[in-house]
Amino acid sequence: MQKNPSTSQLKVFVFSINCLSYNMKAATLFGGLLSAAVAHGSDIFYQGGTVISFNRNTSNLDILREADLHISGDRISGIYGANETITPPSNATVVNATGMIISPGFIDSHHHLWQTAYKTLASNTSLAEYFQRYGEYGPAVQNFHAEDTYLGQLTGCLELLHEGTTTVLDHAHGDFSDETTDAAVDATFECGVRAYYAHAIHPLPNNYTWDMQTAKLRSLAQDERFNSTGLVQLGLAYDFFSNAPAANVTELWNITRGNNLSVITTHFLGGPWGDVNSPVRFHEYDMLNTSTPVVFSHASFMSKEDANLLRETDQYICTTAESEFHYGHDHPHAHNIQDQAALGIDTHFTYSSSMVTQARLWLQSLRAPQYLEVLEDWEIPRNNPMSVYQAFHLITRAGALALRRDDIGIIAPGAKADIVTFRGDTPNMLGWEDPVAAVILHSNTGDIDDVLVNGQYVKRGGKLMYGDYASLSRRFLESSRRIKSIWNNMDWPRLEGIFNNISPYADADVIDTQRGDGSGYYAQNGALQR
Repeated sequence: MQKNPSTSQLKVFVFSINCLSYNMKAATLFGGLLSAAVAHGSDIFYQGGTVISFNRNTSNLDILREADLHISGDRISGIYGANETITPPSNATVVNATGMIISPGFIDSHHHLWQTAYKTLASNTSLAEYFQRYGEYGPAVQNFHAEDTYLGQLTGCLELLHEGTTTVLDHAHGDFSDETTDAAVDATFECGVRAYYAHAIHPLPNNYTWDMQTAKLRSLAQDERFNSTGLVQLGLAYDFFSNAPAANVTELWNITRGNNLSVITTHFLGGPWGDVNSPVRFHEYDMLNTSTPVVFSHASFMSKEDANLLRETDQYICTTAESEFHYGHDHPHAHNIQDQAALGIDTHFTYSSSMVTQARLWLQSLRAPQYLEVLEDWEIPRNNPMSVYQAFHLITRAGALALRRDDIGIIAPGAKADIVTFRGDTPNMLGWEDPVAAVILHSNTGDIDDVLVNGQYVKRGGKLMYGDYASLSRRFLESSRRIKSIWNNMDWPRLEGIFNNISPYADADVIDTQRGDGSGYYAQNGALQR
């Protein structure tokens, strides 16, 4: 890790004033999201749609055409085929779903939601540069205030809902203080997404010590909003299981088990990045084979022993396909463990937050090498090596299984009413027959009509239900402009030497699409394009 830019290059603001601003402004918007939503406990009845339902007996999808879907409160009450005549309850909101696809909500198994303010800054950034500039150990610690964190977290959550994501595992490493933690937590509760808020414990370059961070985690565990049946669950994010003092790991495990935290998540790459937090190393603490789900993010260079341990203990990895292509983590071994894998976004400030996009990209990237293996033997593949149904599984039920949940990521009687509806009459969807193929390979965000979480509308008729999105947008843009102004004026040192005392830095060959001198990384005025 390189040093942060000097303090003379960082604009330092009065933190206490910012916290007061955040607290006052947050109060004016809290609860705005659901003000116009269908009241919790009411019935919703979708008529005549194509439902991508789940058969618990076969553990496979059942496609029901011209079907009705009955939602009662926060649960799916019933699914009725075309041959069943059902009269909607008198109190139900009836929706004509003719020509529409009704899908389970998507599950994002790895995300850092606080980073929205950076949007478009890192379009050409490597993972090594990300650590230096945009991650938890860079200058964000000194420059993100509670207001910035609140606005970034809230707009990040709303972006997910807009894209049809109804559940997210947030590796919340923007918790640089008690104040920024409270801001992120408040925004998460306000937005209406089903979230696993994994509070990060990390050695920050400020005065937010281990004892202060663990005390905050214990305090959050006593927050009545984090209850066992609530929309937002509390978890732990920690990236030092392999190299921290054993006493630290034991303390975190005791907090996790003693407070019944819902999940542990950790970054693991392997290979030239190091084996920190690998399942093998993690298993040394006897923490894998328990009832607590553990999600290993990326797992790019996992070993065969790692994969076997995941299967034996029923723990999951999360592949963030676009992130790993974009930043250069890569994922050469991830295809070996797709039976214990789900998909996620990672850093939405860098690229799309659409889980459908991730599934589409990952599907095609897994197909390609299997084809090539046959072609390199001068043979012609007669079959397609991976189906769209498998890709759909990775952003729905697989994400639920990673969290040890049997009631999300599916449409089935008794499951949570986390629903996404797609219009089937848009130019890109017109003519569809297979609803799963239509969603994975043809849909875009503009096709999403309704999104429900826990039986409540968070998007309806193509529009988010947030109370005053225009005001929120203005506040966010002010925050984002301030952050970008600071970052754009920083003098970033060149990365030299050895990365984390493991592997040396090196330059990747640059691809140029234009003849002549120079490269596509420079504008006509010579300014570097990030």
